[in-house]
Amino acid sequence: MKVSFIGLGVMGYPMAGHLRNAGFEVSVYNRTQAKAQQWAQHHHGHAAQTVAECVQDADVVLTCVGNNDDVRSITTSDGGAIGAMKRGAILVDHTTTSALLAEELAAVAHKAGIRFMDAPVSGGQAGAENGVLTIMCGGDAELFEQLQPVFRAYGKSSVLMGKAGQGQRAKMVNQICIAGVLNGLSEGLVLAEKSGLDIGVLVDCLKNGAAGSWQMENRAVNMSMGKFDYGFAIDWMIKDLGFCLDEAQRNDLKLPMTEKTYHAYQALSEQGEGRMDTSILIKAVNS
Repeated sequence: MKVSFIGLGVMGYPMAGHLRNAGFEVSVYNRTQAKAQQWAQHHHGHAAQTVAECVQDADVVLTCVGNNDDVRSITTSDGGAIGAMKRGAILVDHTTTSALLAEELAAVAHKAGIRFMDAPVSGGQAGAENGVLTIMCGGDAELFEQLQPVFRAYGKSSVLMGKAGQGQRAKMVNQICIAGVLNGLSEGLVLAEKSGLDIGVLVDCLKNGAAGSWQMENRAVNMSMGKFDYGFAIDWMIKDLGFCLDEAQRNDLKLPMTEKTYHAYQALSEQGEGRMDTSILIKAVNS
């Protein structure tokens, strides 16, 4: 199976590497050509000069870029993947986007004779590097089964959530839950510090109980030390929570915690903290 991977950021670079290690023939494309060349030399794959070159012979094309506009630029624009892919090939978008874009891509791909699945991922950079991502999928059940060898290369779990767009909606719920955990963890840590508790001992005490979470185990100690220069940038979380709020509005829903967190991250970004990890929310809670 020939696979193409477009977008070699902190997620895509290791994901494409896992595909190569799993024995797939992999061609990659990245806007920064040096990154693609570096990947190709390291993994003995092919670095394409254009999107069209990257995808022309591929059975499966995987994309993992920044936002809606980035996805459109590499899929539906002139010179984009859909126009260059062979009929019957599969396009999988791992980018976190709006559900409306996923539905749009499904329609455009279908018209071009291409099968499509939206498949945003969760697990962060560490999950991508270790090949243990959670993949939330929207599309056809038969296509989902066909893609399992691909998903197993870099995923611990892949779940079909429904038709195209439902993978993105599942990712929205994922981001809302993360925001909720970080709000609670931030408030708890503020109280713990004011009360003189040892944060390391506290985390060891709580992490295996009902309050335990990935955020507690991997972020709490650094939060107490003011270390945020790593991880999932809040500018990306602002984008993701914006999709959540838009989807809520379409469903005539209010999400007060999500909206409050969205504005808190916006304020932090305006203060120059946009590339810091989402756990920096504690600064807003403690202000």
